Amino acid sequence: MRIHLKALMFLVFTCWMSAPLTAFGMDVRIGYIQWIPDQGPVLSNVTPEPEDAGLRGAELGIEDNNTTGRFLDHLYALTSRVVDSEDQAQEALEQMLDEGITLFVLRVPADTLGTMANKTVGKALLFNAGARDDELRVTGCQPHVMHTQPSYAMLTDGLAQWLNLRRWKKVFMITGPTDSDHAWAEAFRRAATRFGLTIVDDKPWTFDADLRRTASQELPLFTQSDDYDVVLVADVRGDFGEYVPFNTWLPRPVVGTQGMSPEAWHRVVESWGAAQLQNRFRDLAGRDMNGNDYAAWAGVRSLGTAVTQLDTPESGAIRDFLLSDDFQLAAFKGRKLSYRPWNGQLRQPIPLVHPRGLVATAPFEGFLHPVTDLDSLGYDEAESDCRIDS
Repeated sequence: MRIHLKALMFLVFTCWMSAPLTAFGMDVRIGYIQWIPDQGPVLSNVTPEPEDAGLRGAELGIEDNNTTGRFLDHLYALTSRVVDSEDQAQEALEQMLDEGITLFVLRVPADTLGTMANKTVGKALLFNAGARDDELRVTGCQPHVMHTQPSYAMLTDGLAQWLNLRRWKKVFMITGPTDSDHAWAEAFRRAATRFGLTIVDDKPWTFDADLRRTASQELPLFTQSDDYDVVLVADVRGDFGEYVPFNTWLPRPVVGTQGMSPEAWHRVVESWGAAQLQNRFRDLAGRDMNGNDYAAWAGVRSLGTAVTQLDTPESGAIRDFLLSDDFQLAAFKGRKLSYRPWNGQLRQPIPLVHPRGLVATAPFEGFLHPVTDLDSLGYDEAESDCRIDS
């Protein structure tokens, strides 16, 4: 009789685990929209970013949400659109809104995000998993927009803290021609002032030569200057930065967008259980997880964490919970993450990496803050005009 009872219990458990998805009591639908403008031809042989960067992170987040959601009678589903124009991105948003989706993870430029935010006031909750622009966190905030992508200021503050810590305070700076390069460079100039660094030379990169053949001749001449401790490169697209290491006039380390870089995420991050996340992502995507994947994953997981705690997918309730002291996201970065209540930015450590290894993780001991040392990265509350929690 005991054997039959155990067999019956096993049968019931097996049937429950294999029950059709339609049997779940709560459906949580999340929209994902991705549009990346054409960046133009790249002048070096850099490895291009995967076209599905971001999307795969959102998909892994859905899998992780469903792992716990199954036990709570919650089903998470992702509706995704990767489009070729801003018009298509806006159309995708409107279609998903018409379908009743009110939770979105977006990898789109700042201007596109702003338009989407204006369309969804009082209708949806948006997660910015793409745009790093500081203006979105300082002056252009929307109360229903959360940011899981670190800002330029967060990235460069992490790097500047490390340079200060190492006493590498004299910086030779090279800035590329694109808007993203200028934004990255401007953020570093602010960080240099904030953390006591001196930019001894600040040069724009104006060449269009093929550095695959001329780097050893062009770059030593270009980097002649007074003594400096480190070379800072702002070359987001990768036109020339890959050729700067080992080609400078003085034998100095290279940091910034090339060399040692501050990143939201990188394949070399393996501590605090991150290796398990990395492996699951490789199984899903067949490649390594990058910062855009991580930002999208963090947005989806934030929603899963909130729904689990609140037992509701209502966007307004989730938004209020995310901005409260009760929310914490377990995100494989060594600490529980939270959102800044004044601008919706996800507080997070910043790994400093080179292509084959992790150097350090910001913030660093000694850079104090009255609330949390994570707020030493990026614009602090007193520096931002945003008050989305009021």
